[in-house]
Amino acid sequence: MMPSDNFQSKPLVSVIIACFNQGRFLGEAIASAQKQTYTNIEIIVIDDGSTDNTREVAASFANVKYFHQANAGLSAARNLGIARSNGLFLVFLDADDILYPGGVEVNLKSLLQNPVWSFVSGSHDKVDVWLYPLDEQEETTIVSNSHYRELLRGNYIGMHAAVMYRCRVFDQFQFDTALEACEDYDLYLKIARNFSIGNHDQKIAAYRRHGENMSSKFEKMLRQVLKVHKRQLPLLMNEEENKAWREGVQTWKNYYGNLLYKQLFNAIEKEKSWPSLREMKMLATVMSSSFKDYLLKKSIHDFREILKHALPDKVLKWLHQAGIYQQYTPPPGKIEAGDFNRTTPFSVDFGFDRGGAIDRVYIENFLQENRHRVSGRVLEIGDNEYTLKYGRDNVLRSDILHVDHRNTRATYIGDITDVPQISSEQFDCIIFTQTLHLIYDFKSALRTCYRILKPGGCLLLTVPGISHIDQGEWRDYWLWSFTDTSIKKLMVDTFNGSTVDIKTYGNVYVAAAFLYGMGLPEFRKDFLFHHDASYQVIISAAAVKA
Repeated sequence: MMPSDNFQSKPLVSVIIACFNQGRFLGEAIASAQKQTYTNIEIIVIDDGSTDNTREVAASFANVKYFHQANAGLSAARNLGIARSNGLFLVFLDADDILYPGGVEVNLKSLLQNPVWSFVSGSHDKVDVWLYPLDEQEETTIVSNSHYRELLRGNYIGMHAAVMYRCRVFDQFQFDTALEACEDYDLYLKIARNFSIGNHDQKIAAYRRHGENMSSKFEKMLRQVLKVHKRQLPLLMNEEENKAWREGVQTWKNYYGNLLYKQLFNAIEKEKSWPSLREMKMLATVMSSSFKDYLLKKSIHDFREILKHALPDKVLKWLHQAGIYQQYTPPPGKIEAGDFNRTTPFSVDFGFDRGGAIDRVYIENFLQENRHRVSGRVLEIGDNEYTLKYGRDNVLRSDILHVDHRNTRATYIGDITDVPQISSEQFDCIIFTQTLHLIYDFKSALRTCYRILKPGGCLLLTVPGISHIDQGEWRDYWLWSFTDTSIKKLMVDTFNGSTVDIKTYGNVYVAAAFLYGMGLPEFRKDFLFHHDASYQVIISAAAVKA
């Protein structure tokens, strides 16, 4: 790659970042724009009426132009960015995505070498919330001619940040604020219909999947993309374009119909209610055979649920033992030794639905033993239930750190691996229970705890050892299990010289019963506090900063 300093002229490139309540990702997006090998860049953040810490994150970076508007949608935010930009070339980066260091330079060179192109697009990677590549990656499509026809067949570009525009394009076109989604695809089609464009296969950016992306709303995306696609119908000029358009309709129906089917099918046992009428109608329209499969599976599942509540427990148990009703689960307090002869647990909710989870007893016993440390200014992750329960009158100020801006009780919004908005040596106590295993970079999380603790302050930490993996909202974030040895090594790395007390809780009986999902009332109480270090259900650490 030619170094950026070898450009004979260095035109200004505007990187426009529209952000609506994505403050937790915004810093990485801005940093990726600042780390470009091509340096003549202006970074513009358009805050689309965010209620999180978007403004503060933008302000924490030097040389970032920040503009705020009342919430009006992504298209309006991008249009405002265009109006506020000064660059001859424009890049639109979503706040939850990143540019690769050479991304701007690669696309700029392509446009300078091809003066007739109105925009150029490159390739991208799909990554998870921690920016690690996903298994599913799309092959890059190289189009040598008739880009318009290829766009009629489908959106081969895929990611908007992989595109660089000449600013003159926006003298004629803007993003359509009437569209709820697919406004970028609409713009590609309009430009390709009227001007020359180009593409290449070099990686420009990374598209982050995190569950809240607009593109995960499959029924809505299919409606919008077909709406955008249909707009081109009156503009088609020949049979080749008509054929490409018809192929595109089928491509989009197959693509989003299949994703919708998988989404609904995978949710059958998790969702008690049926999907919306609109989702079912869409699936029936675009994938009738798959819709029939879904109806059958969902109906069978619901019938089993009705059966479970209609027949006496003894009958259900007999049917289970006879091999007829595999879904039988003994009610709370009715588990017998023979009930363990099964491959499915009694509960997938850690026993909460059977009277309570056993691991909570260990966690609360640990906090009770250390209640004298819950004093002064206390930070708790997620909520402050334990702070209030064990600190009581000893707490002078209770703070909550949460990663989600929708938590209105949180006093800090951010990822504990990097929270520059929290000054060092602020807290007398940090309560950090059952969260470290959800954090990919857990070492950075512990370093943050050490940094923001006052000298003499205490970290009260619990982590899971032997446990099943949550099947609900934390399924995709459950990353680690720990041992007392691994926690000791982590404490040496991060709390070196501090006083650290590490304990384990559990035994073979508790571990087995916990994995089966037994509720607290079903456990033998005399077995609960017999601790066998070979069966660690919970590991705790009380670390006092030197």
